[in-house]
Amino acid sequence: MKHIFLSLLMTAAACAADRGWISMFDGKTLNGWKSNDEVAGCFSVENGTLKVSGGRAHLFYLGADGKAKFKNFEFKAKVMTTPGSNSGIYIHTEFQDKGWPSKGYECQVNTSHKDVKKTGGIYAIQDVLNNAPAKDNEWFDYYIKVEGKKIVVTINGKTTAEFTEPADWEPPAKMPGRRLSEGTFCLQGHDPKSTVFYKDIFVKPLP
Repeated sequence: MKHIFLSLLMTAAACAADRGWISMFDGKTLNGWKSNDEVAGCFSVENGTLKVSGGRAHLFYLGADGKAKFKNFEFKAKVMTTPGSNSGIYIHTEFQDKGWPSKGYECQVNTSHKDVKKTGGIYAIQDVLNNAPAKDNEWFDYYIKVEGKKIVVTINGKTTAEFTEPADWEPPAKMPGRRLSEGTFCLQGHDPKSTVFYKDIFVKPLP
């Protein structure tokens, strides 16, 4: 059964590549990713999925050459939260050895964690409050598009956040790095009680 599952993952990756999508996760290793190891072992591969569990740490996508950088792009992944869990997908960020990433925006992943900012929002910029658009223990589709100064987030095909950064943009006082520029992606391990899974992670660079 495991071999069949991995075969299906490879087929999906090949089909996506034909349409310009680049696979970021092979379902077997964390090749191309680098953890800041604030909590050792926070990121692992389990049954073809990328498991995030155990505490605060961040996993940055560096790519095969260690220099991954994106400006305009489409990103998609399948995500599954477990009850009481919190995570996030950072965009336009860069490797940081500790702390919450200071550069870029965070797209929230949270179905039932106590934080009222839920899945599909752009954290502290355009939040989805109280009612999450997905359910715990069920896979859902997470899509992010950045083009120029605009960010669009959709969950299961429904737009949940759409933000255009003004020319005179002033980020929140405690988040001065919340700006669109260029950078890579990062997956967040939030706290010891949070366990979240990712799979089918792809990016498509845009002009």
